Amino acid sequence: MRWDIFCQIVDNYGDAGVCWRLARSLSSLHGQDVRIFCDDLPTLNLLASGVDQSVKHRIDLLPWEASLNNARHPVQAPDVVIEAFACTLPDRYLAGLLIAPKKPIIINLEYLSAEPWITEFHAKASPQAHGIPKYFFFPGFQENSGGLLLDPIPEESTVLAKQVPAALEATWSKLRTNAKRISIFCYPGAPLRKWLEDLDSTGGDYDIVLTHGQTELLGINTGQQIQLPETIQLLPIPFVTQDEYDWLLSQCDFNIVRGEDSFVRAQLAGKPFLWHIYPQDDGAHQVKLAAFLDLYLESASQDLKTASIAAMTWAMPQEWLKSLDAWKLHSKAWRGHLLEKHADGGLAARLMRFVA
Repeated sequence: MRWDIFCQIVDNYGDAGVCWRLARSLSSLHGQDVRIFCDDLPTLNLLASGVDQSVKHRIDLLPWEASLNNARHPVQAPDVVIEAFACTLPDRYLAGLLIAPKKPIIINLEYLSAEPWITEFHAKASPQAHGIPKYFFFPGFQENSGGLLLDPIPEESTVLAKQVPAALEATWSKLRTNAKRISIFCYPGAPLRKWLEDLDSTGGDYDIVLTHGQTELLGINTGQQIQLPETIQLLPIPFVTQDEYDWLLSQCDFNIVRGEDSFVRAQLAGKPFLWHIYPQDDGAHQVKLAAFLDLYLESASQDLKTASIAAMTWAMPQEWLKSLDAWKLHSKAWRGHLLEKHADGGLAARLMRFVA
């Protein structure tokens, strides 16, 4: 089948990351023909760089405007159209669907959530005046939700765990033998400098891997100086592909992540993590975080629940880091739980079955 995915980027890498991972899952795991129309093609191309050409050549990465210009980019009628994160289809593109001999189905792919109410709306019809069938599809952790994106399958990615990607070799050569590794990928507004300064009070050495763009959050590139103890080494890395970032998560003792894609990959890495959830003015992110923690910590001890919730809400490391060993065991168990619950193939496979 032919799939058209529409992506308007709000969270820079996060939205594009989900759309690209879904496209490659549909193509490489399910043999589908996929096009992505994106309003920020440079970001999408960055995420897709480095991918095996046998995968990439089956996916068309197109600018948003390509869906409008029939002369330069003939629009073939798709079987499935995905409105990623409830973006609105261009009017001219929709008009083309209306006159197509065979009508597609439209999927309104929502943001990932652990909130219980999503199962009531998942896979439900959304009647439209134009008459083209449209449905809500909610990614989630529950079995009766849309599931999670699993590509590449975690068991396969761990086979090469000791092979350092070329883009990270320079950084990995600077790691200290006895230092704990922490990767950081968070939004502006996080108390990152204070958090790092407090880390010294917990004892030990820490190698802090700063993902692309994170040094600016510390003022390093704006002329400001940051004074940290010798126990803490900052290691900025260049922009890396999704697979390289997945590898990075698997090699760290603790990960700070933010958007939906890195949030899921941190869990599949089986390591403790802090989810810096995208802040919303109405406080909806707090409800979303609480719903996830209810599931994530359901089987955890009370001490670990207290420590994890403190960490997730940016409490200083000295308040919770002593629970890291117990958290590591819990993270591995949670990873196993997710893989068991998604033995059916997760989001891409559930989309395939729903469309069928």
